[in-house]
Amino acid sequence: MEAFNSISNSSCSFYLLALLLLFANAVILANAETHKHQFVVQETPVKRLCKTQNSITVNGQLPGPTLEVNNGDTLVINVVNKARYNVTIHWHGVRQMRTGWADGPEFITQCPIRPGGTYTYRFTIQGQEGTLWWHAHSSWLRATVYGALVIRPKEGDSYPFTKPKRETPILLGEWWDANPIDVVRQATKTGASPNVSDAYTINGQPGDLYNCSSKDTVIVPVDSGETNLLRIINAALNQQLFFTVANHKLTVVGADASYVKPFTTSVLMLGPGQTTDVLITADQPPARYYIAARAYASAQGAPFDNTTTTAILEYKTAPCPAKGVSTKPVVPTLPAFNDTATATTFTSSFRSFKKVQVPTDIDESLFFTVGLGLNKCPPGASSQNCQGPNGTRFTASMNNVSFVLPSNFSLLQAHQQGIPGVFTTDFPAVPPVKFDYTGNVSRALWQPIPGTKVYKLKYGATVQVVLQGTNIFTAENHPIHLHGYDFYIVAEGFGNFNPKTDTAKFNLVDPPLRNTASVPVKGWSVIRFVADNPGVWIMHCHLDVHIGWGLAMAFLVDNGVGQLESLEHPPPDLP
Repeated sequence: MEAFNSISNSSCSFYLLALLLLFANAVILANAETHKHQFVVQETPVKRLCKTQNSITVNGQLPGPTLEVNNGDTLVINVVNKARYNVTIHWHGVRQMRTGWADGPEFITQCPIRPGGTYTYRFTIQGQEGTLWWHAHSSWLRATVYGALVIRPKEGDSYPFTKPKRETPILLGEWWDANPIDVVRQATKTGASPNVSDAYTINGQPGDLYNCSSKDTVIVPVDSGETNLLRIINAALNQQLFFTVANHKLTVVGADASYVKPFTTSVLMLGPGQTTDVLITADQPPARYYIAARAYASAQGAPFDNTTTTAILEYKTAPCPAKGVSTKPVVPTLPAFNDTATATTFTSSFRSFKKVQVPTDIDESLFFTVGLGLNKCPPGASSQNCQGPNGTRFTASMNNVSFVLPSNFSLLQAHQQGIPGVFTTDFPAVPPVKFDYTGNVSRALWQPIPGTKVYKLKYGATVQVVLQGTNIFTAENHPIHLHGYDFYIVAEGFGNFNPKTDTAKFNLVDPPLRNTASVPVKGWSVIRFVADNPGVWIMHCHLDVHIGWGLAMAFLVDNGVGQLESLEHPPPDLP
């Protein structure tokens, strides 16, 4: 009888527990909100650097609207294309579990939204907190079509650090005194590298150090003694950037919408696509201090924009200057343009906030070279079209395959509808030829093969990818971004990856969780993830000049078992 009682008691408590769990889930779901927005992509007159030009914007704003949500919320964004170019919007870093149709890269998960067309992106934020962002994923439109995506903890949850007094998104951008689409089209025609930008910007403004710009310099107000959160996003098109605030320490608490073990630094380095959340305490004498960013340029001899963008951190109690006297803000020191040591110290300081479950039994061990190349001038082409080094055309590749976007169907449509001839599934797991990747590379290996190749992954497979930089033409730091996934960066280093010695350096305890990895110049990064999100997901260099040249590939992840492990059906308004 006692045994029976204890069984019925335990089953009672089990049912109670189950009910409580259901109730808790219902409360969480009830708290989750759906946010609806309209994004109108349109031409807007924008004045920068003394000159007004028509720029493509969202809702007439540059940067575009900041989206603010809580973990668990759903976004429904209707994009209306009133511009003269095809456009798509990518929600950078959003996991898009089973909602690949909303990911946004042109001809990967959707055909573009044509001028006059519309498309509604619907997706839910699941288990991500921090700073992400959104941008156009079509040609070079993201030069002006971008904005912040702020994800706060669920109702009732809190940050794993003291709640800041205020939060400020800081979007680092890049500005051309020309139409960015014309800049890239010109380069495509000539085969040379595109013109570098004329300015960097903070929240759309170049700042005091450029002509005709100081009256619009962004001001970030602070009260003495308060701690604020800066959400820094590198939205520049083609440049890694150093970032600093004069005389202030920055405590890094998050990156790519994952919390990290806090560490303090005076300078950040962000590759395009990366975000970093920092706490800053106003503990200096009340005054005005420059917030500044300029290039980290790792490619030897390659041209880059060497200007510096600024905003101003302004203490509210800063003494007012005498009438007619302007007091210059305190000027920071920034690292030298080629300061790889500082960049490396920064990127290697990241650890996950707590111990994490890193995949250890690896099903797919992949090795991808990433780098530039040169194509010989095609037969019959004029020298006008071959203005790269020594009469060539610039190209780029992964594992010697230069990625070619389809032009009639997206890869996801072709996969889902079984349309033949759009892609092949023979992307190589390892380089077709082994060579001294970071040494003097034989000219015979400089010309890759064009193709639209994907690599197939079974649902649930554990994946390790060694991303190996090459020294073909020139070595440089490559920010490699994977759509649809976060991944652990378990190690990075210089030279050629050596499995015998470098595996011992793997951090399998608390590696950082990122969506964009900075592959060091003449070096390598190793990433791991579980293929738990079905669909077609592009992995590419986030320097847009390199995407255009073919520095990309895509993973095709099969459906698992049942509805919850399968890609949703395409929405009826898919372009």
